[in-house]
Formats: sequence, C-alpha cells, structure tokens
Amino acid sequence: MKVKMIMASALLTLTAWANANVNVDQPAPDFKLVNSNGESVNLSDYQGKYVVLEWTNHLCPYVKKHYGSDNMQSLQRKYNDKEVVWLSIISSAPGKQGYVEADEANQLTASRNAAPAHVLFDPEGDVGKLYGAKTTPHMYIIDPAGELKYKGAIDSIKSANPADIPKATNYLDEGMKALLAGGEVEDKSTVPYGCSVKYKS
Repeated sequence: MKVKMIMASALLTLTAWANANVNVDQPAPDFKLVNSNGESVNLSDYQGKYVVLEWTNHLCPYVKKHYGSDNMQSLQRKYNDKEVVWLSIISSAPGKQGYVEADEANQLTASRNAAPAHVLFDPEGDVGKLYGAKTTPHMYIIDPAGELKYKGAIDSIKSANPADIPKATNYLDEGMKALLAGGEVEDKSTVPYGCSVKYKS
C-alpha cells in the first residue's frame, strides 16, 4: 500500500511538472490549499475578482528585499483597497528553507505588516509545479474571468538590493494598473528572479 501511495504521489508530481506550461491569456488552473488559519481555500472561490499569486520564502534575500523595504506590503495594501485578492503561497517543503508552520506564518504576517488575503501552504509543491513557479518571489495575475494575465518577475531589476526598487519597472504594479483601467498588460510574461523554490523534490 505504501509503495502504491508513493508511486501515486510521484505520478502527481510528474504530471504537475508536465503541465507546468501555464500560459497567459489562458485559463488559470484551479487549486485548493490550506491557509495559515487551517481553512481550505480554492482559487475558484474568487472568480469574478482579480487575484494576485505571490510565491514567497521569508528567508530568501530577494524576498527580504521587497518585504524589508515595505514594497511588497504596499502593493498588497494598494490592491486590497481595489478589492484584488492577494494570495501568498509557500511551496517550501518541510526541512527546507522557508518552510513555516501556521503560527509562524501568522507571526510573520503581523511583524511585517503584510496584508495578503491568505497565506497558503503547498508543502508537496503540487500547486507551485502546476504553475511553473521557479523563484521567490514569482508573481501571477489572474483576471475576473479566471484567465492568467501576467506571470514572471515582480520588477525589472534582478538584484537583492532594496536601493534598486525605485529604479525598476514594477511589472506587477504596471500590469494591475493597466487591467484595472480596462487595458492590456504590456509585459505579459517576464523571467522571474530570486531564490529557487525549495520544493520537496
């Protein structure tokens, strides 16, 4: 029985990687994950709203750049005010950098004045691999119709130096502004930068 379960898990992981060609202007795959309060959250719960997916790892220097400067939190607050749903996803596996239990996740949210709608746990990495999430941070925008409208880097300067934030083009911010104004995202797919997602395998 254990062998069958391991094989099934391996098959799911391989399938997730094989399907990790999520493309912009195509439907974003639905998923269900547990949040830091122990509640199940489905992406489809938010159909009819814009959704931002943010892959995160609090120990990654690139994530620290955006949280230590309040850049990520300011974006969260800005788009919360516009009724955008912000989902922070942790795909770090147990024992790997960035893995946290629920209490620690909530403490991090409070101590950093972060404002995601939910912090979601993906310890098996299935959702991260389904979306092809490679780095922390790695950002995605999904529109109210459930289509992916942006995937890639948070901004245009690939560094861990907070001093570069004001000089960079913030792809996430520019994309959201364009969509909320009824337009199209100019840079729909960019190369993400940061630490590699610390998957189980």
